[in-house]
Amino acid sequence: MIARYTRPAMAALWTDDAKLQRWLEVELAVVDAWVTLGQVPIEARDEIRAKAAFSVERTNAIERETRHDVIAFLTDVAEHVGESSRFIHLGLTSSDVLDSGLALQIGAAATLLDDDFTAAIAALEQRATEFRTTLMIGRTHGIHAEPITFGWKLRRYAASLSRARLRVQHAARECAVGKLSGAVGTWAATSPELERLALTALGLQPDSCASQVVGRDRHAAFLTSLALAGACIEEIAVELRHLQRTEVGEVQEGFAKGQKGSSAMPHKRNPITAEQLTGLARVLRGNAMAAIENVALWHERDISHSSVERIILPDSCILLDYMLSKLTDLITHLVAFPDRMQKNLEATCGVVFSQRLLLHLVEAGLTREAAYALVQRAAHQALDEGRQFAEVVMEDPELQPYVDPEAAAEIFDYGQFVRWVC
Repeated sequence: MIARYTRPAMAALWTDDAKLQRWLEVELAVVDAWVTLGQVPIEARDEIRAKAAFSVERTNAIERETRHDVIAFLTDVAEHVGESSRFIHLGLTSSDVLDSGLALQIGAAATLLDDDFTAAIAALEQRATEFRTTLMIGRTHGIHAEPITFGWKLRRYAASLSRARLRVQHAARECAVGKLSGAVGTWAATSPELERLALTALGLQPDSCASQVVGRDRHAAFLTSLALAGACIEEIAVELRHLQRTEVGEVQEGFAKGQKGSSAMPHKRNPITAEQLTGLARVLRGNAMAAIENVALWHERDISHSSVERIILPDSCILLDYMLSKLTDLITHLVAFPDRMQKNLEATCGVVFSQRLLLHLVEAGLTREAAYALVQRAAHQALDEGRQFAEVVMEDPELQPYVDPEAAAEIFDYGQFVRWVC
């Protein structure tokens, strides 16, 4: 299911082959830097670049013996390169390669996610424009409040998703950091200049003060930004689930020909996509919590974070890619029912105009407390008797002196609610 909505490019970023390719890019950039600093012969660098290669199968076979993934990779590459391989991994520790390569993967994933955000936001904006003037009831605490437009609701979600996008972009920039400073981050076998040269070539910044690893607060911030994006998607999904309830009936997910809603009840058309998005947001939050727990490592480094990241980073990036794709599809094919929105808007006998009447009375000279009491009494009478609020107001002897037909026409005008949001 997820594979159908996840772009192949996103899944491909997190394969073993892609990971090892990033490692090789880091190793080659370091060799180039050593050449620039006069520490490695140009001829050796040329041979390394001409022959450097690996295979996932061979690396994995070596790792089964060595129980060390980077050593297995280096051994595989050395088998291809030959004698000049002695200049590969010169002065480095495994995490130099792991963390710098991971930064490249995160950057590429963030670029793909940015495209996903663009599509989802565009879908929301397009439907917002379509329903720009479609009135519906606004709800607070689940209770009818005042009218809004369906377009305004969708535009609000587009704004929320735009903020989520900016958070992901910012967090990805914080992760565009590598380190080539050796076993405990002191450049004991390299130098800051070597690190700068190699990382610049890779499009990364050096970590200002690393240990054996890049600080995991960066990765925690990135995964938290993905979780917040998931929460924004969840907010949209939960609202659409509410609006699809039979008693509300204001929208409906697109229902394809041949689709089935229930094995027992053929009439069912369930909000399955919105429910799925609601549930998947929980996975992103769980992964973010695991990333936060990865921040505290022993001394200059342990590997308690490593096994966790091999799951949560690929899974979270792929999952958000999927969720944004599903959201775009959901919004694009969403069916809205303006007539039902209007019916629900009118279901509470017009008491949605209570604030407008309250303000009119205050402007007419009543204290707010006195005006509030009169409006509340009339509104509750309308609801209890099932009569139109305007009718009750016009018959109330205490309100009649303040509400003539001309004033009533302005007070009980739906257009006044949305004149700034249409």
